[in-house]
Amino acid sequence: MTDQIDFTMMYVTHDAFRRDLVRLEAAVADGRAVTQEVREGWDNFTAQLHVHHAVEDEWLWPRLAELAGDRPGAPALLAEMEAEHARLDPLLEELGGALEANAADLAERVETLTTVLDRHLEHEEDEALPLIQEVMTPADWKEFGSAMARRQGVKGAAAYVPWIIDGMSRADRRRFLAHLPAPVRAINRLAWTPRYRRRRLWNPTGTGSLKKAA
Repeated sequence: MTDQIDFTMMYVTHDAFRRDLVRLEAAVADGRAVTQEVREGWDNFTAQLHVHHAVEDEWLWPRLAELAGDRPGAPALLAEMEAEHARLDPLLEELGGALEANAADLAERVETLTTVLDRHLEHEEDEALPLIQEVMTPADWKEFGSAMARRQGVKGAAAYVPWIIDGMSRADRRRFLAHLPAPVRAINRLAWTPRYRRRRLWNPTGTGSLKKAA
């Protein structure tokens, strides 16, 4: 049995995707889809999702195939993960175009994307993460994290960290930030989070849910 892997980063990222789609749904329902803050919130959401899925496709699934490819059900599960990513890509593109046009069917498109993404995230959490726990080591998982960090770069990290903690409870925020090096926590508090707040993503009134970072 391998040592236990800490999936905190995966879960908080999934939760941030779900949170943003709730905000998008509310913005469409309130007639705010045309605002700059909602458009920038959408752009940030899609950028985060593309990075997340790209590193899974390029690093995580191939590595998992190496380690678990001969286990019953593993090849089918990995094929499903890749197919679900591929299905999301056109939905994102189509919804982006619908937002630009303020299309009449925006609410339906948001509902479709939410349903498809929720099913994928649940599938990954319920089946892929347990398989990863069985066959990967914490060192393998750390390599995945390093691959994600390389893809994000400093600019990506500056967007990712405050995006993740947006709306978190104080306790959850502290738990998440404890996974980061002290210098990263400091620069997030001093620079990244204040810059993120000024963008007012999803919220044209400027009363967003991002609380003071620890």
